[in-house]
Amino acid sequence: MDTALQNIVERVRQAASTGTPLRLRGGGSKDFYGQSLQGEVLDTRPLQGIVSYEPSELVITVRAGTPLAEVEEVLAERGQYLPFEPPHFAQNGAMATVGGMVAAGLNGPARASVGAVRDYVLGAQMLNGKAELMTFGGQVMKNVAGYDVSRLLAGSLGTLGLITEVSLKVLPRAVAEATLLFELDEASALQQLNAWGAQPLPLNASCWNRGVLMVRLRGAAAAIAAAKKTMGGTVMDDGQATLLWNALREQTAPFFELAEGESLLRISVPDTAPPLNLGPTLIEWHGAQRWLKLPLNAAPDRGGVLERTSGHATLFRGGDKSAGVFTPLAAPLDRITRDLKQQFDPAGIFNRGRMYPDF
Repeated sequence: MDTALQNIVERVRQAASTGTPLRLRGGGSKDFYGQSLQGEVLDTRPLQGIVSYEPSELVITVRAGTPLAEVEEVLAERGQYLPFEPPHFAQNGAMATVGGMVAAGLNGPARASVGAVRDYVLGAQMLNGKAELMTFGGQVMKNVAGYDVSRLLAGSLGTLGLITEVSLKVLPRAVAEATLLFELDEASALQQLNAWGAQPLPLNASCWNRGVLMVRLRGAAAAIAAAKKTMGGTVMDDGQATLLWNALREQTAPFFELAEGESLLRISVPDTAPPLNLGPTLIEWHGAQRWLKLPLNAAPDRGGVLERTSGHATLFRGGDKSAGVFTPLAAPLDRITRDLKQQFDPAGIFNRGRMYPDF
């Protein structure tokens, strides 16, 4: 055990003995996300470095405090990448880290087609609330019996333990890519996306906002050429398309600029759900993720529209967090989640209140 990890283990051991809450933090790029920030900061950035990278095996193992940009640069040199396109949100000196990427569990435009962060986590090493170093999973796909804890950490917001190291599956970049534009209203865009979803098309990402549907294709050159003929639309310049998709991923596109008195909500619904008509909307993930800008004191009709569509809402930026950032879990899932928290962090020292006020 190296000095950096040893110091963190000792810090957690002391916190557990005194019941001192700890706020696990990498680069701080996701500090805005979640319920509240509580406890003494425990910086994970001393845990840096790529432990191993096997391009031929499509696996990279990285320490949690390693900058995400560094990992993406190394992968790009070998023509590989993280297909789920994790957002960095690196602004005002904040820096996304690999541990924060997994803990936040956030995904970019391609998520609906390629899978989420958790689908690419093969294994993880974590420090539990008893200061015990635990290893789950490995560097191959079939390695699990019982709970797949390494993937359970994705999206846990550091409430179960401190991720120290993670093994990720990576993929080669697609040979060809194209972005098509279509002028469609919201209902027509959703219908068209669902129609395309039933066809063997190389759909990778989509975005609708203010009457324009943008669709990204990725795959073999022949598949892209055939899809262009089938789908029609206007082909966007590659350079401009790259800028727009990056702006969507990092939420620097104009839609995400909040005026005073506005909040940003993320609505997750089945991709077949009709327009929600709740406010100004941007749609991703072929209809399954819908961003809404609403007045600070407004909230989506969770008992109406979302219930009918089997959806859930997250207060992503702005607004009053006292009412809850995440839609409450169903009773059985809530019980399992709290049991897991008790097993991994019995003293409740990790990221108190980050996911739910009483969690």
